[in-house]
Amino acid sequence: MSREDYEVVMGLEVHSELSTKTKIFCSCPTKFGAAPNTQVCPICMAMPGTLPVLNEKVVEYAVKAGLATNCEISRDSKNDRKNYFYPDLPKAYQISQYDKPLCEHGYVEINTKEGKKKIRITRIHIEEDAGKLNHDEFAGGSLVDLNRAGVPLIEIVSEPDLRSTEEVEEYLKKLKSILEYIEVSDCKMQEGSFRADVNVSVRKKGDTKLGTRTEMKNMNSFRSITRAIEYEIDRQIDVIEDGGKVEQETLRWDDVSGKTFSMRDKEDAQDYRYFPDPDLVAIKLSEEYIENIKKGLPELPESRKERYLKEYNLSEKDANIITASKYLSDLFEGAIKVCNNPKAVNNWIISDISRILNETEMEPIEIPFDSNQLGKLVILIDKGTISSSIGKKVLEELFENPRDPEEIIKEKGWIQISDEGAIREVVKKVLEANPKSIADYKAGKDKALGFLVGQAMKETKGKANPQMLNKLFLEEM
Repeated sequence: MSREDYEVVMGLEVHSELSTKTKIFCSCPTKFGAAPNTQVCPICMAMPGTLPVLNEKVVEYAVKAGLATNCEISRDSKNDRKNYFYPDLPKAYQISQYDKPLCEHGYVEINTKEGKKKIRITRIHIEEDAGKLNHDEFAGGSLVDLNRAGVPLIEIVSEPDLRSTEEVEEYLKKLKSILEYIEVSDCKMQEGSFRADVNVSVRKKGDTKLGTRTEMKNMNSFRSITRAIEYEIDRQIDVIEDGGKVEQETLRWDDVSGKTFSMRDKEDAQDYRYFPDPDLVAIKLSEEYIENIKKGLPELPESRKERYLKEYNLSEKDANIITASKYLSDLFEGAIKVCNNPKAVNNWIISDISRILNETEMEPIEIPFDSNQLGKLVILIDKGTISSSIGKKVLEELFENPRDPEEIIKEKGWIQISDEGAIREVVKKVLEANPKSIADYKAGKDKALGFLVGQAMKETKGKANPQMLNKLFLEEM
């Protein structure tokens, strides 16, 4: 049997670090990248006799996420102890939520080849993050950094509704986008603040019973997730085709070898011996509290996309790309306020900015310049101060060393030549050097004019006004 005879069934558990200033049960800061063990206190280090106090902002952010993903919000919720030992979990249990999560029964709508599809969300609950082990291969040991211990997380658990790597990627991008828009997480995947556990199983087409699933933990790049799923699907099918049985286990994906490796047998809920945390009171939410959060929700990506289609006449494809990231969308809107040219701003974002982001593997949040600088770049081109080709150089400079575009063009000597006399001299010089192109143009070969303009651009190092060049070539030939 071939892969086409099998159906893949997947569900995701997405962990997103919340953008609160302090941790979930203490007042330690949550800033990323601090020196090891400098953002800790007796509470997050689990010293005897300490008591946790729930950060109210964590509840607010979780409810926001629930409302934005069409969840029902629980009026009565609680915190539970999830017991397991791991070196970077100082309490030997994690405070999480078990049978009474804050949010349940939601969904996110994604675009697929077959049209729109709802991916159901089982639950969203709050929990604390564990610390981090830094492995020292040379010394042969590991060091524990507890800065991350107690950083607040929401875990978003989907139903097993995903059937392909394309659907997984669409779902993750949509979730990431929603969390960015409602400003509950910065979703910086490279910093681990948006990561996924991927549950994969396969079954023969037509079977209604789910296959045995494996889980790949803590994946924080779309490329790795796609590669890992493809590998795991093939691995499971090979096991079944060889007459074996897929084991339920937790796997680690190795990006270098492109393979999954077993970490441990998969635990079930009873293995964690959940029980209500006796140090924390129940979470009771009033209708008024939930309603106030609902009223304060910002415009979500889908709504913003519809507005762009009507207001700025963008294509569906362009609107999808821009609104997929709050940071790109904010850059777009801010630049329009400066230059009042939505079409030009859209073109810069869709073409050159997106290209540079892809080439450098940079996230939109890492774009070093602001909407004011992009808007000014568009104005400089619209006024004829610089050409579009010089504009591309200015954009690259904005990525390298962001500052006022006018300052860049003065410093680099990139101001466009629009003096007719000076350009006419260049035109005459190019025509004298290229008599064959003149003959070709007169013989009806329009491309010859483009060649001549290109030669003049080379002569002026891209600074000549292209419209004036075209006009003068036609006059002089």
